[in-house]
Amino acid sequence: MQQVNISEIQIVPVKPANGLVGFASVVLNDSLYLGSMAVYTRPGGTGYRIVYPTKKTGTKSLNLFHPINAVVSQEIEHAIAQKCAEIFEVE
Repeated sequence: MQQVNISEIQIVPVKPANGLVGFASVVLNDSLYLGSMAVYTRPGGTGYRIVYPTKKTGTKSLNLFHPINAVVSQEIEHAIAQKCAEIFEVE
């Protein structure tokens, strides 16, 4: 399996609402930009979870993109969570 290199991570904070704290973007392997990923706090404040963007067309919701294996999913979530921990310092 090819190793995933996350070369850039950007977080845009928003006014917290229903657990949403910001939006994230990443660049994978210096080749692919993924943006508009919603960042939510996990219940109890034990970290962050990522929700990948969808587009609603009529009654259907279409996934715009998402990881198709657990390793890539975990690497993206871990990288975003680390960046969020730096930005949203918990006191």
